[in-house]
Amino acid sequence: MILELDCGNSLIKWRVLSTGERVAGGSVADVELLVVVLQEAELQPTVLRLVSVRADAETRLLIERLQQAGIERVLRAEPALSLAGVANGYADHTQLGLDRWLTAVAGYVDCGKACLVLDLGTAVTVDYVAADGRHLGGFIAPGLQLMRSQLKLHTRRIRYQGSEMVPTAHAPGDNTRDAVERGCMQMLQGFVFYLMSEGRRYLGEDFVVYLTGGDAELVAPLLPEAVFDADLVFAGLALACPIKED
Repeated sequence: MILELDCGNSLIKWRVLSTGERVAGGSVADVELLVVVLQEAELQPTVLRLVSVRADAETRLLIERLQQAGIERVLRAEPALSLAGVANGYADHTQLGLDRWLTAVAGYVDCGKACLVLDLGTAVTVDYVAADGRHLGGFIAPGLQLMRSQLKLHTRRIRYQGSEMVPTAHAPGDNTRDAVERGCMQMLQGFVFYLMSEGRRYLGEDFVVYLTGGDAELVAPLLPEAVFDADLVFAGLALACPIKED
């Protein structure tokens, strides 16, 4: 069995493969919870394949804990100048976030032409890949959670519990919660429309849009032509770290 991990800023997304098929998956807050989940599900992967945007020291500790739990072989995605026909577009290729790199590569390999990849998580990351495989760079902006938390942190009178995001609600809010939630949503939606306009400028009219990340479903109604793929980063990880199962 293969354990795949996407170690993001907030959560660890995971899935287990057996004979090439997904048998389980989810997300956890830390590696100790992951070990418990695997044990309770009676899953015993021996190969670990991961991508991490966390500090090297934190990632090493995570790997060591999983090795204690039975992992025998570890493959970790690393920065690359090119992969699967995609040329890294950063001036210093090592500075491009590995999760962004892998989703950009996976999108291009999947469609075989120009693409725009939107990953809506803690941060919103955007990457453009031209028809010839050139990564053209992208954008990074705060996601909904960050926008909401920064408002609460830096404004004294914005205080409310929880959130009830209603994607179709555009009317001005008549209470603080709705005003914040709808305002953040409209900022995100406006950003997405701008990105599509920029996509046409940089990629032409013929390109595929990929949506991934925890908040992708909130903007999916705006882009009915988009491809939603929650596991896009894992597709890129498989390209970066190919494994032949025993």
